[in-house]
Amino acid sequence: MLAEAGTGILAAGMLGATLSALLWLRTALFGGSSRPARLATTATLAAAVAGVALLEWALLRHDFSVRFVAENGGRDVPLYYTVTGLWAGLEGSLLLWLLIHCGYTWWLARRADRYPPRLHAYAMVVVGAVGVFFFALTYFAANPFGAVFPVPPDGPGPNPLLQQHPAMGLHPPLLYAGYIGLVVPFGFAVAALLTGRTAHDWLRIVRPWTLFAWVALTAGIGLGAWWSYTVLGWGGYWVWDPVENASLLPWLTATAFLHTSLRRPAAHATWNVLLACASFVLVLLGTFLTRSGAVTSVHAFTDSPLGPMLLGAVLLAVVGPTVLFGWRGTARPVRGPTAPLSTATAVLANAVVLLTITAMVLIGTVFPLLSDALGGPRTAVGPAYYHRTAVPLAVVLLLVMGVAPVLRAAGGAAGRLRRLAVPAGAALATVAVTGTLSRPGLPALAAFAAAAFVLTGLAGELVRRLRRRPRPAGVGGLLAHAGIALVALGVAGSAAYSGSVERELRVGETVRLGATSVQLVEIRRASDAGVMEVDARLRLVTAAGRERSVDPVLRYYPARDTAVTVPEVVSDPLRDSYVTLIAVAADSGSATVRLAVNPLVGLLWAGGLLTTVGGVVAMAGAARRRRGVRPTPGPRPAAAPAPVERTPA
Repeated sequence: MLAEAGTGILAAGMLGATLSALLWLRTALFGGSSRPARLATTATLAAAVAGVALLEWALLRHDFSVRFVAENGGRDVPLYYTVTGLWAGLEGSLLLWLLIHCGYTWWLARRADRYPPRLHAYAMVVVGAVGVFFFALTYFAANPFGAVFPVPPDGPGPNPLLQQHPAMGLHPPLLYAGYIGLVVPFGFAVAALLTGRTAHDWLRIVRPWTLFAWVALTAGIGLGAWWSYTVLGWGGYWVWDPVENASLLPWLTATAFLHTSLRRPAAHATWNVLLACASFVLVLLGTFLTRSGAVTSVHAFTDSPLGPMLLGAVLLAVVGPTVLFGWRGTARPVRGPTAPLSTATAVLANAVVLLTITAMVLIGTVFPLLSDALGGPRTAVGPAYYHRTAVPLAVVLLLVMGVAPVLRAAGGAAGRLRRLAVPAGAALATVAVTGTLSRPGLPALAAFAAAAFVLTGLAGELVRRLRRRPRPAGVGGLLAHAGIALVALGVAGSAAYSGSVERELRVGETVRLGATSVQLVEIRRASDAGVMEVDARLRLVTAAGRERSVDPVLRYYPARDTAVTVPEVVSDPLRDSYVTLIAVAADSGSATVRLAVNPLVGLLWAGGLLTTVGGVVAMAGAARRRRGVRPTPGPRPAAAPAPVERTPA
């Protein structure tokens, strides 16, 4: 009964999404009231809410007659992970995707009276068409409400890796909110091409939507790295896995879009359209990689029939805007040459570097698939490739970030160069001191210098702005840039200075790594409902002199025939002590233990948090400005609009 009801809800949602897209198309072509289209959009959201609620109810009731529950539920699964089990499987994660997409669509429909009617209606057609596709995908190829007969008495529960950390309750929803939010700028970019309004109107509309999606995606990526660090047991947080890269790619292009759409947006009309479209195309590509079974990853769903349909969606999202772009072209202002030392030059350089990094990461991500498709060996692209390509470009990006705030200052080229003197001095001092004391290697040294350059320049700029009671949006941007610099410091420091040792210990024996040591005290075994557990009690003495007991764990889940290693991490201000239980002897007399010391990892988490906070502050400031509340006294003079000429693409 419940399975039939769920399938009916999906059918109703697909019908509602189709009707909504058609009604918005009628509004775009012929005008008139958008009320019927908005009602259809609301009905589609109601269907998505009902579908998610019904599947959660089935999980909580342990209704194993529903296929998704039989494959991902379990009577012994804790309540929290039963709820989050909705997105632990392919079909349930698509249902969550639909819910978030319908939420965005409904909220965008509610704001019809605030946007140019025809532009808004065409954008709703595009966003609605995406919803139709994902409803059809879920209904025909990934229906979570399929019936099971005979009904099993129990299920295996979610993937054990997804039951080890509470961040799994936030990481996928935040990622999805970031991914799906980029459909709004994509929809308006296509609408701008259809209506010929590519210069400015649509950018004013989509910047808040893009910023919200960017903040959610930033937080989701950060939580994913934290989950990887604290659960997987290998001591790292980023391994250039294809699915990790799939989340990074749209983040890079969305970051570039936020910059080009802010400074002289009409001057970057072509860039803005291309970046808005590319961001969502990369979202679809990431969805294909994650849900097609094309790549093997701890983050990916395998054995999926969705690959051809998702690949078709990627191709359509590329071909459609490309044809429109060739037909319409973009509006470009008539202007003279741009000064080399100007904000416009820095914005353009920022976009070029970000797109180059995107290209390097994209090539490394899809190369194994292309090689396999062309009949060659499926050659894996390892971290060394990204370290040689993306990492040097990231250092260049940091330097551009450090220079850009100075270029907004008055005083001409000479004055701007003088303002760069202090950040440049800080960078040189960092190179001299760090290189003399520790010799971390050229890549890390360059990253340290670039981060010092950025942070020193941002600190000076922040002080100058605070004296003038700045807009919150500007302060948010500075905080986000400072967060990126801290992330760079954390990544470079942990890569340059981390060390590890692995050894088999008998009870009472000790292993040392520098000034850090662990001593095996005892080994304990336990068996609970659905899981067998072995933990090692160890006495840890950190380099800072702290002494405490740690208990890394090995867990075995018979229903999934899966073993999970859960490390214990002890954080000091300058370093983490990371202890992992690798194996235990059958007689419990000895254990293989891995001890790692990871310096400066805390800067990575602090930087990710600061970047997210900066984005939230910028969102709050932008919302306040849109409501007509000025954070600074006095009117701001409006710039005269640039004359516009129409040029073909």
